[in-house]
This record gives sequence, C-alpha cells and structure tokens, in this order.
Amino acid sequence: MRYRRTTVPGGTYFFTVNLASRASDLLVKRIDVLREAVKTVKQRYPFRILAWVVLPEHMHAIWEMPTDDADYSKRWMLIKQRFSWAIERYEAIGASRRSKGERGIWQRRFWEHCIKGEQDLARHVDYVHVNPVKHGYVERASDWPYSSIHRYIRQGMLTPDWACEPDATIQDGERS
Repeated sequence: MRYRRTTVPGGTYFFTVNLASRASDLLVKRIDVLREAVKTVKQRYPFRILAWVVLPEHMHAIWEMPTDDADYSKRWMLIKQRFSWAIERYEAIGASRRSKGERGIWQRRFWEHCIKGEQDLARHVDYVHVNPVKHGYVERASDWPYSSIHRYIRQGMLTPDWACEPDATIQDGERS
C-alpha cells in the first residue's frame, strides 16, 4: 500500500519528524550535524523555513515550497539520510531496516499538514514555538536555544516573554 500525501506546488506545510527512539536526545546533542544536513539539502532543493523547533527526539517545522515544486518528501528523506550518514553507528538495527540499507535512527514516516490560510499558519507557528514549554524543557519559549522563535524576536514579531504566564499577580501594590 502506498501512503498518499497532500502535495501542492508552492504550498506551506507543517511537519512533525521523530527519531525512532523517543528516549533519545540525538537531535539536540548533534544539532550541528542536523543544521548542516538541512543547509546542504536546502541549497540543492530550496524551500523557505517559516518556523522550526528541534527537541531532543523530535522536531516540528513549517516550510514554504517553491512555486513549481511540492516534493517535501524528497527533502526530508535527504535530510534524514545526511544526518544518519554523519552519525556514528550505535543503534540496534532490525532485519527489515538492514535489508533496506536503513539505519535505526528515524521513524520511517513523518506527519505533514498543508497550511490553509493565515490563521492556520499563525496557529501552527505558535505551536512550533511553544512546544519546548509544552514538553517541560523550559518555562519560556525564548529560553529554548533550538527554535526559530529567536528570529521572530530579532525581527520584532515576538517579545522574549511571548506566551509566558505571569508568575504572580499584583493587587494593591503587593504580590499575591
């Protein structure tokens, strides 16, 4: 059975990509290798990164594809492949993966959602940026180093305390 994906040339997509082991921290431990893999693939097969967050064992990204191209699957395959080639072999590899020449680093599939309009895009960008808080890695989204939130802050689109809950309320001049 062939897995069918939505493909719209020039479309904007939200992705979730996972490592095979949800207990791994390989993505942040080897962020340099991931960045180089993305850079290399992006040079050959362009796409625009609207948002991205890398957590220890998974990542979320929002890409805008070129107007004449919708092949994000090829890009993800190449990013995963380049990352895998650069990482030392440590994982146990099952017979099925071994027969296909695969490593055991990544989940085979990824999840994608075709963005439908500005409100959908804004909701997904927020989701990407708040994800390290949701998973309990930091209290403020801007404290997570592997996130496009820093570009949004530099560009004045967000503040460093974006999405933060106030730690205390002030009533009659005193903290409660």
